[in-house]
Amino acid sequence: MKMIIVIVQDNDADNLTRALTAADFRVTRIASTGGFMRSGVVSMLLGVEDEQVDEAIQVVRNALPSSGDRKRATLFVVPVQRFEQV
Repeated sequence: MKMIIVIVQDNDADNLTRALTAADFRVTRIASTGGFMRSGVVSMLLGVEDEQVDEAIQVVRNALPSSGDRKRATLFVVPVQRFEQV
């Protein structure tokens, strides 16, 4: 299992959330502030099986296409050692 952390600007968060949930991914959104000029950003957390990582990243790429040198999302894929729901 992997945890995908996606950091996007506020104005991209709704579109990306809709795209991920339409592709049957569960998303947890955390509003935060960061970057230059303390702009609003959203961190999204997705827990996915190893074989779903590429599909989830492709959904992000399709929902937020980059324009030139401007990137619209930062992604981290981290291994999950243990997962429980209580």
